[in-house]
Amino acid sequence: MFPLLITHAQLRELMASEAPPMIFDASYDLLDHEEGLWRYEEEGHIPGARHVSLDQALTAKPDQARVCGGRHPLPTREAFAETLGQWGLTPDTQVVIYDRNQQNYAGRLWWMLKWCGHAPVALLDGGWQGWVAAGGASTLEPPPVPAATRYPLSDPLVPMVTVEEVLQGLHGPQSVIDSRVPPRYRGEVEPLDPVAGHIPGAVNRPFAQNLDEQGFFKRPELLRQEFEQLLSPWDPHRVVVHCGSGVSALPNVIGMVLAGYPIPALFAGSWSEWCSDPTRPVELGFSSRNTQKKTI
Repeated sequence: MFPLLITHAQLRELMASEAPPMIFDASYDLLDHEEGLWRYEEEGHIPGARHVSLDQALTAKPDQARVCGGRHPLPTREAFAETLGQWGLTPDTQVVIYDRNQQNYAGRLWWMLKWCGHAPVALLDGGWQGWVAAGGASTLEPPPVPAATRYPLSDPLVPMVTVEEVLQGLHGPQSVIDSRVPPRYRGEVEPLDPVAGHIPGAVNRPFAQNLDEQGFFKRPELLRQEFEQLLSPWDPHRVVVHCGSGVSALPNVIGMVLAGYPIPALFAGSWSEWCSDPTRPVELGFSSRNTQKKTI
C-alpha cells in the first residue's frame, strides 16, 4: 500500500500488476477553470487517469451542504462518498493522484480521500512534469468508465479544525502556518479575497517551499530542519495549516508528515472564510510571534 507518495518507477510497476491503481489527474487553474481539463485532453495524461476538477468535484456546489465556508468549501463527507461511488472506488483500491500545479490540487483530493477514511492514496512525486521527464507513457484516450459502487465511509484519517476553533486557539498553544505567498501573507496584495493580511500570530511558509527545483518533495531530513526552524520554540504537535481557500495548504501538511511530524490539522475554510467576518482580527506585516525574516 502507498499511503503518501509514490515514485514514477513504483507507479509503472503498479500499473503493470494484477491490481492496477485508480489514477486521477487533478490539474486545474484558479484563473481559468477549464485549463486543467484542456491540458488533460490536449497535452495528454497518464494512461487510465481520470480528470478531476476542483470546482466540479472537490468543492461543494452552491445548493449543497458544506462543512466550512470560504471560496472552496468542502462538501459533506456523505456527499463526497457519493462521488467516490460514482467513480467506482472501493476502500481497498490504491489511488494515485497527480497534477501540473506543484501538488496543490492533487493534495486536495489526497486529503479529501483521507478525510473519508481511504488509506491507500498517494501523490505521484514530481507530478505530471516529472512523469514526462522520466519517459512515462501518456495518452489522449479517455479512461474506461467504471461500474458505480457504494463507497462506505470510515473514520477520518486527517484532522480538521473550524474557524471557531482557530479563533478560540489564538491565545493558546496552537501554531498556525499560512501557506500563501509572502506578499499576500503580509497584506501587501490580495488578488482573491476582500481583506488583506493574515491570522494574528500565524507564521508563513509558502507551499512551494516543500518542493525542490524539479518539483519533487524535499528530503525528509531537510523538511524536518525547515519546520523546526519555522515553528521553534512552539509545539510542532499543535499545528494548524491554512492558505487562501484550503487547497494550497496541503503541500505543507504533506511536508510535515514527510518530516516525521503527526499530520497537522487543516483549517479548510482558510483565509477566505476567516476574513469574511469583520469581527475576526487581522494582522499585517510580519507575525507578532516571529519576525519571519529567516523563513521567507
